[in-house]
Amino acid sequence: MPEYRYKIRQPNGGVGTGTLEAATLEAAATMIRGQGAELLDVQPVEAKGGFLGALRQVRVDFGPSPRDILNFTSELAVMVKAGINIRSAVEGIAEQIENPKFRRMAKQIRLDIEAGKSFSEALSRYPKVFDPLYVNMVRASESAGNFGHMLERIAAYLRQQLEIRAMVRGAMIYPAIIAVMAVATTIFLLAFVLPRFSLIFAGKEAILPKPTKMLLDLSSFLRTYWYAVVGVAGILAGGFYYLIHTPRGRAWWDAAKLRLPLLKRMFRALYITRSLQTMGEMINAGVPMLETLQITADVSGNALFARMWGSVFRSVRAGKKIAPPLAAHKLLPGNVVQMISAGEESGRLGEVLGDVAEHYAMELRNTIKAVTAMIEPLMIVVMGLVVGFIAMSIILPIFKLSQLVK
Repeated sequence: MPEYRYKIRQPNGGVGTGTLEAATLEAAATMIRGQGAELLDVQPVEAKGGFLGALRQVRVDFGPSPRDILNFTSELAVMVKAGINIRSAVEGIAEQIENPKFRRMAKQIRLDIEAGKSFSEALSRYPKVFDPLYVNMVRASESAGNFGHMLERIAAYLRQQLEIRAMVRGAMIYPAIIAVMAVATTIFLLAFVLPRFSLIFAGKEAILPKPTKMLLDLSSFLRTYWYAVVGVAGILAGGFYYLIHTPRGRAWWDAAKLRLPLLKRMFRALYITRSLQTMGEMINAGVPMLETLQITADVSGNALFARMWGSVFRSVRAGKKIAPPLAAHKLLPGNVVQMISAGEESGRLGEVLGDVAEHYAMELRNTIKAVTAMIEPLMIVVMGLVVGFIAMSIILPIFKLSQLVK
């Protein structure tokens, strides 16, 4: 029978822990409550003995994906709007969740609700799964009494963010695949095809064209010092990864993405859409402005945009307007800053932000289509030029040798 580790609040106010055996997690919780104690937490204990136990110890227990969180929120919204109380709704959904870690989270959320916590308090225990935006919007709906409607809005927000992420990823993956194929083809020709022709050209180096000599030397270098090439490539890749995960390197890379040819429009539209949509949703949900600005800075996805929203936060905290620091950073177009200023003056800021975010979401889609349409033939042309150059460097000396023989 499975073993469970529990934490309880004792009658004297102290916290106690222990283990017990039960058929299910629910049965364990019922047994503990039957003893008159307040249940704080209960989790299954992983088996440690035997081969299977060892496997359980080394298995990777992945957390929920964004799609899992979206499905959870959508199903919860439907059930709550149908009149099912939140505890029963979470319990029903938890039984259908396939991800083991997320299923345990959902069951613990239900136990927390049974213990008297609000839904937002139960969610806040898992900040890596339910971010501050999610928790704050839920908390605002609990106060306003429009819980089901707010869950629908959160689900719509998550769905749109998921679609945007998929579009951007798709736009970047295809060119990356073509680039990898081009590099792999070039390495194959240099490392395996050219060496076969080097035997034909042996002793005739004086009559070889310069491109052929250069490629033969490069091929010889790759075959002799391949380990050094691989090592240097690995060091450069690791160094770049480390660089962009440092504060200064991250700021440099985020600034570079806003200057890259072909891609700068896409990245700018992405960050504007994400920032304004997040801010608009939270304002419409009734989340306080300072919390909204902090969360917007965190989810913007770009160090420069985060710095801009940080300036707006400090301006609002000092009792000033939103528009001046936005205009000073020059990351948003002037007309967008003007619309935000007008929305702030009229008291319709959330609505204005939503409209602007929708416009830039459409622009992002169109930009991604345009970028993909431009990059695809460009990469094919570059790949063709590289392969063609190598092929001509091989064919030209063969023709020259055949003429000498005649």
